[in-house]
Amino acid sequence: MTLSIVHPPKADAHGGDGPTILLVSQDLLSTSRIAGLVRDAGGRLDTLRSVDGPLPGGPYDLVLLDLQAVNGEPAFLVTRVLRLIEPQRAASGKTARLLAFGPHVAKDSLDQARVAGADASLSRGELLGSFPAIVERWCW
Repeated sequence: MTLSIVHPPKADAHGGDGPTILLVSQDLLSTSRIAGLVRDAGGRLDTLRSVDGPLPGGPYDLVLLDLQAVNGEPAFLVTRVLRLIEPQRAASGKTARLLAFGPHVAKDSLDQARVAGADASLSRGELLGSFPAIVERWCW
């Protein structure tokens, strides 16, 4: 028997019923793949190419940080992204979760991101292969 959890639609400022997700990445291929997954989840995706840029929207339910596609040490990147989203967290009351991801062979970088304050760190394969479960866990 399979148990399915059904959540009521979430209304956001953009009128959608799914999660609002921010992807921090310069990788166009990852952006395209994740955009399709977010669309399938009924959500909305904003992208940020640099941790120095302004947020393109929000507030966010989930923030995905691509450790491979953004230059910098994992601890710096996580700290910078947390500083970017903190004002929105405080103003909206949404606790946007930060998930760092990268190649499975970059275990040290993934561990550093988690220690620096990411809510979780996972391989790119885990993110792409388990996206519906990740949304279910971290956005509701």
